[in-house]
Amino acid sequence: MKDGLTRCSWCLKDQAYMNYHDDVWGVPVHDDQVHFEYLALEAAQAGLSWHTILLRKDGYKKAFADWNLDVIERYDEEKIQELLQFEGIIRNRKKIEAVIHNVKPFKQIQREFGSFDHYIWRFVNNQPIINKIKEISDYVSSTPLSDKISKDLKSRGFKFIGTTTTYAYMQAAGLVNDHMESCWKK
Repeated sequence: MKDGLTRCSWCLKDQAYMNYHDDVWGVPVHDDQVHFEYLALEAAQAGLSWHTILLRKDGYKKAFADWNLDVIERYDEEKIQELLQFEGIIRNRKKIEAVIHNVKPFKQIQREFGSFDHYIWRFVNNQPIINKIKEISDYVSSTPLSDKISKDLKSRGFKFIGTTTTYAYMQAAGLVNDHMESCWKK
């Protein structure tokens, strides 16, 4: 690397990936709006590469009102039709509808626990899980904990929130630290 930093090998594809790795991935999140954004983006990624979503991150922010839950909650069929034509996002009806739908159970969790942050961080006793990742083959796509969180979110009404999506969200939101042992971020 030009900057001399050793990074996780998965992020070396291009500068967008490295910036995401350096500035976002694995940094503990405690802002509910960011939690919702990460859940929505990880759900959008289902069946696609993360790079595909990363390049559309700004498009998603625009499409979903800067992740304003009160605005998203009011999206109707007309807005869905508009989003299906918007090239800045993945134009998949079920994924778009899931973002809109997931506002209600997200807000219900906020009411029940005081914030989504309080709800989600209790699963890891308010401390990130630090995994030992020495090589790319050490990465996993799900864990018993992501199974548990996914199951709980589904029971609360969330859509597009399987265990793999949940684990990717956990990594992004810093609930788990999956930086490689050799990475400067570890």
